Amino acid sequence: MFCERCGTKLADAQSFCPVCGKAMGRVPLMPTQNRIAGHVRLLGILWLAISAVRLIPGVVLLAFFSGDLGFMPPHAPDFVRGLLQIIGVLVLVEGALGLVAGWGLLERRPWARMLTLILGCINLIKLPFGTALGIYTLWVLLPAQSEEEYAQIARAA
Repeated sequence: MFCERCGTKLADAQSFCPVCGKAMGRVPLMPTQNRIAGHVRLLGILWLAISAVRLIPGVVLLAFFSGDLGFMPPHAPDFVRGLLQIIGVLVLVEGALGLVAGWGLLERRPWARMLTLILGCINLIKLPFGTALGIYTLWVLLPAQSEEEYAQIARAA
């Protein structure tokens, strides 16, 4: 038997090469880490970041168009103010749900995977960052293997 690294002749019972120190025989493999372990944390951070940014337009819409601050042109129809307020509330709700989903992923909550998948599908139509986040969310959390791995992570947390 010869060392694979330096070519030194070895006895059958030797476990290390006396010249270079390379371990002989099979080296135990590192324990396998599941596919989504590293991605879930990054996904949680990304959801928190994009949701925090999305709260800004909701707050602005509600602040500017809820009172009589003069931001509406005088010839605008009356229903426009109400419509902008509804849009502001919807944007705030979506941002809040994204924050909850990101927090749930970071805390490894069992319900966070499904909420994030739903929000990821909705975000596919929001170019460009929402689409990228939606694709990444679906790639990480949608496969059946990911469901099993996320359940294991959630149970451990």
